[in-house]
Amino acid sequence: MDMLMFQLQKQSSVPLYKQLYREIRTAITAGKIAVGTKLPSKRKLADYLQISQTTVELAYSQLVAEGFIEPRPRKGFFTMPVEELAYLDLPQEEPAIRDVPKPSYAYDFNPARIDTRSFPFPTWRKTAREVIDEENHELLLAGHPQGDESLRVEIARYLYQSRGVVCEPEQIIVGSGTEQLMPLLIRLFDKNLNFGFENPGYALTHSIFEHDDRQAFPIAVDEDGIDVQELDKTGVDIAYVTPSHQFPTGSILSATRRAQLLNWAAAKPERFIIEDDYDSEFRYTSQPIPALQSMDVGGRVIYISTFSKSIMPSLRIAYLVLPPRLLNAYRNTFLHYTSTVPRIDQQIVATFMQKGHFSRHLNRMRKLYRKKLECLMQALSPYQPIVTVSGEQAGMHVVLTIDTERTEQNLVSLASDAGIRVFAMQNYDLLKQRSTSPKIVLGFGGLNEVEIQQGVEQLMHSWNIQKNQLTPNG
Repeated sequence: MDMLMFQLQKQSSVPLYKQLYREIRTAITAGKIAVGTKLPSKRKLADYLQISQTTVELAYSQLVAEGFIEPRPRKGFFTMPVEELAYLDLPQEEPAIRDVPKPSYAYDFNPARIDTRSFPFPTWRKTAREVIDEENHELLLAGHPQGDESLRVEIARYLYQSRGVVCEPEQIIVGSGTEQLMPLLIRLFDKNLNFGFENPGYALTHSIFEHDDRQAFPIAVDEDGIDVQELDKTGVDIAYVTPSHQFPTGSILSATRRAQLLNWAAAKPERFIIEDDYDSEFRYTSQPIPALQSMDVGGRVIYISTFSKSIMPSLRIAYLVLPPRLLNAYRNTFLHYTSTVPRIDQQIVATFMQKGHFSRHLNRMRKLYRKKLECLMQALSPYQPIVTVSGEQAGMHVVLTIDTERTEQNLVSLASDAGIRVFAMQNYDLLKQRSTSPKIVLGFGGLNEVEIQQGVEQLMHSWNIQKNQLTPNG
């Protein structure tokens, strides 16, 4: 019995049978219990350790299942040779895995945030009830691998009316976010082809090309959008762009650059353009700019967008519009794939769009975000010319250029110490170039007008920037 003098912690959250199983297993693998040794009977061991026979039985059963011991009829349980075991999972002290706590901010100017308080919950709830009904029992089955046809029909109709995108529902691929669709798209192209992406730009895009082991090059962006001449000199085959509202600079691809970019793509048969139209719904100074895809006559533009800004980020529904020549390649490559978006969610969005709720929601939110932008511009105006604003034509963020000797990271740190979250332009720059004057990306979608006003005042105070006394608001 000495060999089984185990210390079981009866107050522990680990079940007693598991503690006993681990103790016996460790003793066997460490050689403390010799091969062929007969273990005590379940009753004797239970009495000795003052535990139930069921606890011993569970521990022995697990040891038998893993091959550490074997039962012999009318004789008992005997240890097995350790060297015959295919795999030994020795117990180790594992560090506790804890989530890193996220800092809390009094004012969060995150450009990815939307106004959640203005979401039409009653309408969405009513739509969901209509969809989740016994008559729609077929939604419990797997649907079309490209996404439900009803949703693709509504997306095609919406894109034509709002963005001038000409496509058939058959060209649309529905997926759970841009980060899920982009790797699928990348796999349609030969591995020898090179990608070019805007710099500064989405950090997510940089990592997607890297994770998929594709050669990708950062291409400079200026006030007219991506530099097409640099794109050509770099030897890129496929260009990823955000032409309607470049992220994060807010620049708009000029008409001249649009023509240059389309001509660049048409120059070689393997060239394509990936147009990410992430927030085109929200434009404030003029009518929405037509999508680059609407100007494409050669099937060179792949259009991608999402409902993250227009409905909600947590919905996780994005979509691709593939040119016809890539559609067959997609279907052949991903013939056995299933859409990653639950069909019930797809049907809720399709019904939401079909009944006009989506367009009404967009109209309301467009007016709301315009008022927030006006509030932000008014709050920033007293700090000119030390603070200048750009990229305010569309979207839910602007760029501040600060006339100061401080670095972008220093400004971000000072703001954070004051409980304010802002973002350095350098964070989106793969080359980490330092501009003449620091630039800060400031989102306004997730704050109300009072918070915007107070947040700007606190932000300027943290940077020790005083109001211009010559302004009316001074």
